[in-house]
Amino acid sequence: MATIGAVLGLLFVVALHTLITAVVTRFFRLRLDTDWGSAVYTVVFIPMLLVASTLVLSGPLGIGGDLGGRTVAIVLVIVTPLTLGVAIDLLWMPDPETVELPDRA
Repeated sequence: MATIGAVLGLLFVVALHTLITAVVTRFFRLRLDTDWGSAVYTVVFIPMLLVASTLVLSGPLGIGGDLGGRTVAIVLVIVTPLTLGVAIDLLWMPDPETVELPDRA
């Protein structure tokens, strides 16, 4: 049986990973000039970042609980936040062409 602390810890990890994914996806879409570049970086770099964050949060810090299996853990902690974060950036945030960036020196 899952404790309240484990469930809250898991929700914290999922929310943090969703935030990380949305911010990093936005950064890639604003800074990279090609559509494929931001897509490749999003698919390759963000999951590696989420795995590293999961190892830090669930290892030494002990946040989250025992999910019962590797597949469940990957889906809940990596795939779901990745999907939500990218969807938030693509569907909710303004298009990168409408955002004004400061001039590069």
